[in-house]
Amino acid sequence: MNYRNGNYSAFYVSEPFDEYSLGARQAHDFCYYSLLGAWKKKDSNFPFIDSHNKTYSVRDGSDWEGTLKPRLHKRLMNSKNIILFLSSITKESRALREELQYGIGVLRLPVIVVYPELENTNIVDSSRRDFSSSVKRLWDNLPIFKKMMNAVPTIHVPFKKDLIARALSDEEFTVQSESRPGAYFYSI
Repeated sequence: MNYRNGNYSAFYVSEPFDEYSLGARQAHDFCYYSLLGAWKKKDSNFPFIDSHNKTYSVRDGSDWEGTLKPRLHKRLMNSKNIILFLSSITKESRALREELQYGIGVLRLPVIVVYPELENTNIVDSSRRDFSSSVKRLWDNLPIFKKMMNAVPTIHVPFKKDLIARALSDEEFTVQSESRPGAYFYSI
C-alpha cells in the first residue's frame, strides 16, 4: 500500500531532461518548483512534501518505457495531489502529458494549479466571478489539462507563498477527500 502524503510537482522542461544539468536549473517552470523546496528548507512548517524525493532520481537518456514512465507513476502513486506550474512557456511534453493523464485520469489526484506570471487579480475576472481570459489562454498551452481538469478538484492560485501554503494545507485538494470535481479559486 502506498503512503500518499506527497505533493507531486508537474512542470514543463524541454526534452530530453536531466535534473542535474544547468539547463534544467535555468528552465523557467523548474525554477518555481525548486523554490518550493527552498521554502520548505527555510521553514519546516511550510506544508510541501516533495514526491520527487520518494524514488531514485532519473537521468537523461534513461529508457522512457522501462525507467522514466514507471518512476513517474510510482511518484504519483505516493502523492495526495499534483502541483502544476502553468506559465506562458508551458508546452505539452511527453512527460507532462503522462503525468497528467495518469495522475488525473487514473489516480484521480486533485490539482493545485500555480500561475507564476499572474497575480490573483489576473486569475479571476471579478465582474463575472469566473476565470480570466489570461488563464484560459494558458490552459490552451496544455490541452490534456484543459480536457481533464474538471474530472477532479482543481484550485487555481498565483505564485504566492501564503496562497500556495493554503492550497497545500486544504484537505479539499487531497486524494483522500471526497471533494466535488471542478475548478476553484480563493476569493481575495
